[in-house]
This record gives sequence, structure tokens and C-alpha cells, in this order.
Amino acid sequence: MKRILVPTDFSVQAENALKVAVQIAKKNNSEIYLEHSLSLPSHINEAGPSGTLPESLYFIRLAEKKFETLLKKSFLNDVAVYQAIGHGEIYDDIQQTVEEKKIDLIVMGSHGLSGFKEMFIGSNTEKVVRTSKTPVLVIKNDHPNFQVSDFVFATDFSEECRRPFDKAQKFAKDMGAKMHLLYINTPSGFKTSTEANDLMKNFVKGMGAENYTLNIYNDISVEKGILGFARDNNAQLVGVSTHGRKGIAHFFNGSISEDLVNHANMPVITFRIE
Repeated sequence: MKRILVPTDFSVQAENALKVAVQIAKKNNSEIYLEHSLSLPSHINEAGPSGTLPESLYFIRLAEKKFETLLKKSFLNDVAVYQAIGHGEIYDDIQQTVEEKKIDLIVMGSHGLSGFKEMFIGSNTEKVVRTSKTPVLVIKNDHPNFQVSDFVFATDFSEECRRPFDKAQKFAKDMGAKMHLLYINTPSGFKTSTEANDLMKNFVKGMGAENYTLNIYNDISVEKGILGFARDNNAQLVGVSTHGRKGIAHFFNGSISEDLVNHANMPVITFRIE
């Protein structure tokens, strides 16, 4: 994990993500690429390039000023940080940077209010999760000490999830974390303990898995089950695999109850199924 991309809109949430990225970078001797996608007012975009250069320059200078202020913050000391200003949609700018700089991890802040769905759906974060082939770590709150000793990776243990699992294993190793592989048993997709255990054991066979546990958790929905298991095991991070064509909504198909809202504050990392 040598190159980490952090998209920023200079918000508190984006700074929370940057702080986490810095901690990961220091642990793995990584470089950070900090990128701001320039959101120009609609009248400038509609007018086209002619006659709008002074106004465009104003917004570029404004972004540069914000970069200057951000890069002076002490938590960025002793980390290699490279800044860039994109001029397209955030997910297009990110994709271009990922390809050009060979990015290993994207760390993003989320403005989501509650639950896993609300962290993603209808947001720029959700679009990045849906389009990115690179793992995306979503940070919602401030984490002054981002240590991951217990990492829950929830999956349906299908063949198509092998590649995401392989990426998740590498991430867990880089973080020095124990991985808890998790199958959520719901009424709509019920499996006996024997069936679920056989499914999980066949899945990990030949995958070179190390430092992991296999777990079955029963609940009325996948999302509730993930949150319940993570809570019961004091996990610091949840990982899921997601379909690029359907986004995170494909994975989470249940409603979230109020008593679990606070537990959605933990970071979530997504690995795209290709």
C-alpha cells in the first residue's frame, strides 16, 4: 500500500479522512495524493471557456489558498503529500488519478447521517464506490488513533467474491489486523450451520488465508447482522464487496433500526466485484 488517494472538498469530514490516511501512510511508508475536484458555478460551465477565464482563475486560486492552509496542519508532518486540482466530476477525476498514479487505496470522508446506506446512497462517495476498482475506505468521524486489530469482512462466499477477499486480506495484513470472515444468515436466505460452514471452508481453501476466523451470524437483514456482529466483537472496521453495476445498495437490502444507528459510525471499506 504505497499510494493513497484522498479526495477533499476541504470539509470537516474530508479532513477526518485525511487524518486516517496519514496514520495509514505512516504505518506503511506510503505517499498521499490529495485531490480537490473544482466545482465551478453553473453559469461558468454553461458559458464554456470563452470569456470565463478570470472567474475560473478565481476559483482555482481559492482552492489553492485552501490547500495552502490545509498543508500547514501539523498532522501532515513527516508524510509525503502531493496536491492536485481536478476539473471534472469527482469520480472522473479520481479514476484518472488512480490510473495515472497507480493508487492502492482511496480514503474518503462521508457526510452520511446514519446507517451504512446513508453513508453512500445519493452521494459522491457512492459514485466513487460504484466506479472504483481500487478499495475505498469511507470515514465518517474523527479517529485520532486509527488502529485496526479486528476487521470484519462480510461476504456471501460466492466465487465472484474471491478477488475482493484477496484484496481484503492484503489490506488486513498491511494494517496488522485479524480478519473475521462473516456470513449473515437471514430468513430469506437461510442456511443450516453445516451448509454455511461448508460454504465458508470451501471459499477459503487455496486462498492463502492467514490470521482469520469463520463466523455465522443470524439476523433479520444483512445490514443488521453486520452491525450486530461488529458490535458484539468490538470490531474497528467493516469490509464488504460491492457490485460496480449496482453499487452498495445491492449488498444492503434491509432497513436499519434506530438502536443500531450509532454503530454505523465505524469506518467501512469496500472492495469491488469485477
